[in-house]
Amino acid sequence: MAGKIGVVRKKETTEIVVEKSGHKGPVRINIRDDMTSERYTGRFKSGLRISDDKWKEFKAILYKVDNA
Repeated sequence: MAGKIGVVRKKETTEIVVEKSGHKGPVRINIRDDMTSERYTGRFKSGLRISDDKWKEFKAILYKVDNA
């Protein structure tokens, strides 16, 4: 159960990638920056990893942002 759910381009070389993973352990939602340039290609260490049981709580917070 792994796979890319969506991508949002931030800059020419950087995009936000949302993935769902659960290969070895509990299901998690990963939200990370990926970069593709001449000097570096790959994922940044910083980002979010949200466990499946906290996902509904996290979505409720995002909903509040839209309605603030």
